[in-house]
Amino acid sequence: MSDSAYRVETTSRLAQWRIDNLASCTYRKSDPFKIGKWNWHLSVEKNRVLFVRLYPEISNLTRDNPPIASFIIRVVCSVGDRKALTHPEVTNKKLKSNDDFIWAIDVPLTGKFIIDLEFLDLKTASGEGGEPCSIWAGGLTQKRSNATALASLSRMLTEGIHTDIMINVSDGSIGAHRAMLAARSTVFQSMFSHDLKERELSTINISDMSIEACQAFLNYIYGNIGYEEFLTHRLALLHAADKYDISDLKDACHESLLEDIDTKNVLERLQNASLYQLPRLKTSCMRYLVKFGKIYDIRDDFNAFLLCADRDLIAEIFAEVLGAWKGF
Repeated sequence: MSDSAYRVETTSRLAQWRIDNLASCTYRKSDPFKIGKWNWHLSVEKNRVLFVRLYPEISNLTRDNPPIASFIIRVVCSVGDRKALTHPEVTNKKLKSNDDFIWAIDVPLTGKFIIDLEFLDLKTASGEGGEPCSIWAGGLTQKRSNATALASLSRMLTEGIHTDIMINVSDGSIGAHRAMLAARSTVFQSMFSHDLKERELSTINISDMSIEACQAFLNYIYGNIGYEEFLTHRLALLHAADKYDISDLKDACHESLLEDIDTKNVLERLQNASLYQLPRLKTSCMRYLVKFGKIYDIRDDFNAFLLCADRDLIAEIFAEVLGAWKGF
């Protein structure tokens, strides 16, 4: 078998492996070929069906930072009318071993054929727990641009660079920028456009928020909030997101509040779900209390809750309880 039988021809994103003959019950593995930062292998195994595998060469790079690949792979008959079999587009597939991508082809293949592999994107996981980033120039450029922009916005806030509005809260004041607030909230935009007091005095009064919660709120708006800070202030952030119509922050709070419901917070979560119209949180709290029977573990707290909760919410709870009883 000549060396060319194992060689894969490549461009920056395209790889082609030409196979002149693959006898029955035969296995063949290509030479390594480099696409992006990784060396890759293709292999074919013919038994009753043809198995095509794509995988990166095992290395420290692959173990520590496996590729997340998007690609199109085809098998093309290299003679005659060049009929092709095409696998559905693979998107954001993490590849670490030779079992991560296997294409079983049960159509008989004879003679010469080409395995044609086109990488649409290759990503690596962020070391800081962020979104995976493309290794190619566009992705790196975007990542650097985003990081620089966020760092600049953070400096504008923390160093008070050209602040033009003062936010007065219950226990202090924080400077901010009208343009940032207006860009993130239609409520702030309307306020700065139509409210004479805020426009002339350059102040906003938010008496129902502490200075720490307001700092977390601004950090979110400026793209610089930390995870622990978010967890600490998420109820205050939910209130602010609802009040100032910042839907992405409201969604983030909703998702977070779903993650750690327990007997200590379920009634508060249920109240907030009703107050801020968070249907999934309400459903999760109801299931936790009724279906999982936790309502019996917090009887005293639940009785106190019934004395002050919204009547419509109480009716919903009892409807859920009655529904559960009927199921027995």
